[in-house]
Amino acid sequence: MTLVYVVRDHLAFVTLNRPKVLNAINLATRDALWLALDAIEADDEVRVVVFRGSGERAFSAGADLTEFGTAPSYTEARRARLERDLWGRIAHLEKPTIAAIHGYALGAGCELALLCDFRIAAEDARMGLPETHLGYVPTAGGTQTLPRTVGRGSALDMLMSAEPIEAARALDYGLVHQVVAVDTLDAAVKALALQLLAQPFEALLAAKRALIDGAGLPLDAAIRLEARLRSRLIKA
Repeated sequence: MTLVYVVRDHLAFVTLNRPKVLNAINLATRDALWLALDAIEADDEVRVVVFRGSGERAFSAGADLTEFGTAPSYTEARRARLERDLWGRIAHLEKPTIAAIHGYALGAGCELALLCDFRIAAEDARMGLPETHLGYVPTAGGTQTLPRTVGRGSALDMLMSAEPIEAARALDYGLVHQVVAVDTLDAAVKALALQLLAQPFEALLAAKRALIDGAGLPLDAAIRLEARLRSRLIKA
């Protein structure tokens, strides 16, 4: 089982489950993530989503190059990206998302975390985009989500050096929201999740939509979007 999906007390836990290969994301994992998103979107009981990795060594070391880097699997991977925009779907998920990061979060693993609304890292986290060192570029949105998160200068540093950064530096860059001791990561994630669950759910969804959808609009159009969302909450 490449992924474990559990719902408990309004929290959906999506756990990458290939610890022997540092939770590398293969085609089976992509398919499982897609089905998990189906369940998240359909289940009204789910109000907050937590992405995490199993084992002690990694959140995810990125794409499984044994599949994604060779034919015919390369063709299959390309087809999967074209037919199913997994990363775009995570980016536009209405419900709040949290990445619980420990160990390695590299390549697509780092990009998955970047697509989440909140990122909490353990002190042992190592985050990076090593794709240029391997002769290609990130393909899960990293060239766009990273500069929007940490700014152009820090993003260029990470992308072009291809070197992972430690948790403290990730916090300094603004790549993560918190850094906690390894043995308190689960507690910190739970505390944030409970804080989100304590808020009026529809207001959380509206605030997230206003911020994400409004970011691509001219200011006057974004303010009108905000007003429409506010009006719907008041009518409700």
